[in-house]
Formats: sequence, C-alpha cells, structure tokens
Amino acid sequence: MEYINLGQSGLKVSRLCLGTMNMGSKQWKPWIFDEAQSEPLIRHALESGINFIDLADFYSSGAGEEVVGNVISRIANRDDLVLTTKVGYPIGSGQNNQGHSRKHIMASIDASLKRLKTDYVDVYMLHYFDVNTPVEETWAAMDAIVRSGKARYVGVSTMYTWQLAKILWCCERNGFTRPINMQLQLNCAYREEEREMIPFCRDQGLGVSVFSPLARGLLSCDFHSTRNTTDFFTQEMYSDATSLEIAQSVSRVAAMRGVPPAQMAQAWVLNHPGVDCMLVGADSVQQIDSALAALETRLSDEERYELERNYTPCDVINDYTAGKRISRAARAAQGIFIDETTTRKIA
Repeated sequence: MEYINLGQSGLKVSRLCLGTMNMGSKQWKPWIFDEAQSEPLIRHALESGINFIDLADFYSSGAGEEVVGNVISRIANRDDLVLTTKVGYPIGSGQNNQGHSRKHIMASIDASLKRLKTDYVDVYMLHYFDVNTPVEETWAAMDAIVRSGKARYVGVSTMYTWQLAKILWCCERNGFTRPINMQLQLNCAYREEEREMIPFCRDQGLGVSVFSPLARGLLSCDFHSTRNTTDFFTQEMYSDATSLEIAQSVSRVAAMRGVPPAQMAQAWVLNHPGVDCMLVGADSVQQIDSALAALETRLSDEERYELERNYTPCDVINDYTAGKRISRAARAAQGIFIDETTTRKIA
C-alpha cells in the first residue's frame, strides 16, 4: 500500500480509500450490503493496508454509519484509521434536516459520532455547497467542530471551483480552519474537473480524492449488473453514447492486458497527476484486489490514448445540474427550426 500526506496536512492516508455507500440497509437501495455482508469487505480492506474510510450520514439514512461503526468496533483499532464522514443531504424529517446551517451541522456531527461509536472523525466534510446558507455561518460551525475536538480536520466535496474559492476566502478572512481535501468525481468518462478544480486544489494545497472511478459501475463493463440497471444516477450521468464508447475502449485495453476492465479504469485514475487518493466501493474482496492491482499498473502511451480518445466535453455533474443535464448527443430541433434543419445546411 502507498501512503501520502493528505493535502498540506500531516495526516497520512492510504492512496486507496474504502467507499461505503454500498453498506447499510437494503431498504435504502437494492444493491446495499447489510452488516454481515459488509464485514468481510471492511476486514479485507484493512488487512490490505487501507486505513482511509469514507462515509456520509446520508448513506442508508444513517444505517451506513451504524454498520461500519459496528464492524470497526469489533475488528479494528479506531486510532489506526482515518474516518471521514459528510453532512448535507436530508436525513430524518423536518425543515432543518438538511443543508449546512449551524443547526443542522451541529446536530449532525453528534449523530454521526454516536452511530460510528467514536469520539471524533478525522475529516468532517461538506457533501456539497449549500447555496441557501451563508458561507460564514457554515464555516464558523465547521471551525467550531474542529476546535471542540469532534473532528480533526475538515474537507469539501462536489462543488464549483468558485464556491471552493469562496470558502477559502472566508477561512482566510475569519481565521477559520481550512479544508484539507476536495472529494470529486473523476473517471475516463467524466473529466470536467480537470479544467479548473484540480489545478485550483493543487495551487491551494488541498488534497484530491476521487470517487466513482468506474463511472458508477459503467467502466466495470458489466452492463447487466444490479447497480448498472437499477441506479438512477448511473442512467442520468453515464447513459449517453460517448460514455458507452469510452467503456468499450476500457474493455479493449483490458482485454489486451488480460486484466479486468475495472483495473484499467482505476489505473487511469491512480496514474492521474492531479489525484492523491481513489475511493473503492467494492461488492467483493476480488474488487478490492483489482484496485490494489491498479495501484501498480502503469499505462503505456498507446493504452492511455485509447482510454482517452473518445472523450468529449460535457456539462458539470453536481447537485445543481441533477435532473437537468444536457446529453452529449445533439438535441432535436424545436419549433420553427424543425423543417429548417432537415432541408437546409449552413452555408
């Protein structure tokens, strides 16, 4: 296992981070693993040298934290691990059960610690940027949590670059603790964060951890898996023709190597110069082993070209574009232009 300092902090984390969105309660999603199914995955990850575990209170509406907390309390030394959890999405009921108000953040950290059976988390993260709460209010609450000892560090996830810049400006102006990590989506089929967010994080000294290296399962090339056929977000984000062509390229490169497609897709992420850590959401110990193998997989120029040649720009994937994303395929003409597009060409 390789270990690095996360951002400009002294916190040492494994380059592979165990993602836990698939752990919790099947009542939440059909592809979720219960505690008995999750324990072998967590155990194998720890035995493989992974010390970094990513959670969120939103996963299985809190049951994900409970499951992981129960397993860790049985099989691991808490202080050997780096636990991160996130706050923001709805959990529970009521008008203040979501977002990044001081009320919700303060209630959420206590609830997460209780479910995780620990006195602190190592990194407490915003799950997104809440446009309905003043950034000063949000970050004053995050700073207070660090000062109280309930979190050692803070981090952020899934936002526009200007929003991260606003947070850093707020921290500098008010003397608040700065985030040490940005968690973002990056894979062969989605590379928009290369434009501004990754260079900005490098410039500002934030670590970069990547989720969805397999494009929510698409790049495993198992097109008929439960996840690929039942996950609404997979269909929204990666059902376009370009994404499918990229998946075919991943499959071709993997076949030439004689390795699983997932390993090649993960190797592309881990070889990316802007990436520090990669989240691994595994349904089996073999999938964890595939990620471990990807750590040692180096890409040739020809392989990299094949993996990247089909990529075309697309709109950003985040909370603000959910349900409104523009397909990479051309949209049909409307209104008075319907006949024009079929009978005339641009001169």
